[in-house]
Amino acid sequence: MICLDTLVRLCPPPVEPPPAVDWARAERALGAALPADYKQLVERYGAGVFDETIWLLVPDSPYDECDLHARKSERDEDLAGLWEFEPKPAGLLEEGARVVPWAFEEGTGAFLYWLARPGQHPDEWSVLYNEGRGPLWEQHGMGCLAFLLAVLAGTAETEYFGYLYDVLKPTVHRFATADQTLGTSR
Repeated sequence: MICLDTLVRLCPPPVEPPPAVDWARAERALGAALPADYKQLVERYGAGVFDETIWLLVPDSPYDECDLHARKSERDEDLAGLWEFEPKPAGLLEEGARVVPWAFEEGTGAFLYWLARPGQHPDEWSVLYNEGRGPLWEQHGMGCLAFLLAVLAGTAETEYFGYLYDVLKPTVHRFATADQTLGTSR
């Protein structure tokens, strides 16, 4: 809970709680359990965007662009085609390893994934960042909540989010819900 409390202080969540997620249904549809830190994040923030940059995917979001299941299907298809021409990242060479998207970066085509390895509990999944329009992948040995907090705090060791803090240097962090950003849902 410490990471979530720290994130809430750094970037306040919406005043109105987001819609409840039926986690059992969501996990059945996904075919896998989801990490506890992700569930905490979704239950506190819901679908939306952190600092106009990182969009959180949520099961059964009324917005396709924020729907975990819709984006997973899309990413699975896109990555299958990509890996016909480019090598998979090292973590995916293990038999049965896969990626599951949990967020994406505004306007870049980049996605944040969990690296789900066989026999590994979801709370042990680590974060993979794919730049989206190139072959580079970056692995982070932490869960999604810790990674998001590190990015917003400017302490993440990443090549990809440095511009956000080197150039923009936000002093106030903001979360905007999908409703606020995208308008009325479908």
